[in-house]
Amino acid sequence: MQERLPFRAIRPSKGDRALSQATRLAPIFMLLSLLLISCGVGSIRCSSTTVHGNITGMISLLDFKRDITNDSRQALRSWQASVPLCSWEGVHCSSGRVTKLYLSERELLGPISPSLGNLTFLRALDLSKNGFTGELPPLNRLHRLEYIDLGNNSLRGTIPETLTNCSKLWSLDLSANLLMGEIPLGIGRLSNLRKVWLSSNNLTGTIPPSLKNSSQLEDIVLTDNKLTGTIPDEMGTFPSLVYLDLAGNMLSGGIPETLYKYNQSSLQYLYLYSNMLGKTLPSSFGDTFPDLKHLCLDNNNFEGHLPASLGNISELRLLNLSSNSFIGQVPGSFGNLAMLEYLILQRNNFWGFLPIELGGLKQLTHLDLSDNNLQGGVP
Repeated sequence: MQERLPFRAIRPSKGDRALSQATRLAPIFMLLSLLLISCGVGSIRCSSTTVHGNITGMISLLDFKRDITNDSRQALRSWQASVPLCSWEGVHCSSGRVTKLYLSERELLGPISPSLGNLTFLRALDLSKNGFTGELPPLNRLHRLEYIDLGNNSLRGTIPETLTNCSKLWSLDLSANLLMGEIPLGIGRLSNLRKVWLSSNNLTGTIPPSLKNSSQLEDIVLTDNKLTGTIPDEMGTFPSLVYLDLAGNMLSGGIPETLYKYNQSSLQYLYLYSNMLGKTLPSSFGDTFPDLKHLCLDNNNFEGHLPASLGNISELRLLNLSSNSFIGQVPGSFGNLAMLEYLILQRNNFWGFLPIELGGLKQLTHLDLSDNNLQGGVP
């Protein structure tokens, strides 16, 4: 009888070993083939570096997909290894690298995977209007990131200081989430920032004066938070500021002199309502806002007479000064506001007759003067 050798003593032939090795490497070769297809077979730009970046992008996005707990609209259905990466839903590439990820309003639920921080060529990230939860992942390696919109989700925790390492960022939108804590003091390091939207969160603390370093700011929207302290003087030093909204906080003190003393030719929307601001408006308040369209100071503690210079804001469409402690007569200079559509002065201490000049406001469609001590009728 032929002696049977132990299993461990049986050695496969060279042919068997080659076949086994090929079997193990087949999935890797398949993935590399798919990646080559995704960046373009035969393209001179499809270098080994690009392929490596493509592998990183695919792995990172598949990690992101794996953390999604609900994709009811099957928005990520195309996110498969068998589909070229740059053909995936919401994924945009340049030279085979993932540069933009647009997945707004896809009804996605779950946390945002930290793996997105590996997409180092990413320039735009839009995950807004979904159901993302958990904390903001660290994105400090995204040095090319220019645009980020994570608004209208359910993100919690604080705004990570590391986000300020994204030095090319020009638009930051984290509005309508559940974020808390203070605005990072290092936000001023974002010297290219033009739009910052942090409204409708639970942010506390003060408005960082370091924002002055972001001298290109056009939109500052911090509405409906729990910010305290005074409005920094720096708010009046942005030469391109169009939209300033600090409403719905717990800000106190007066309006900083820098906001009305110097020419604010770019400012069109100024919303400071529903705070604890007070003091009187200086006589020159309306002299430096040539293009201001909306001025809302309602629900504060302002007092004293209205300055006649308000009538110099010739582009004004909406003026809401309700629920303050203003006194005296309504200025006749309001008759100069030819573009005015809304004039809301209710719940103050105005007295006397309305100026006849108000009768010449042809665009006026909404007028509320209730809860004052005015006499007579509307001209």
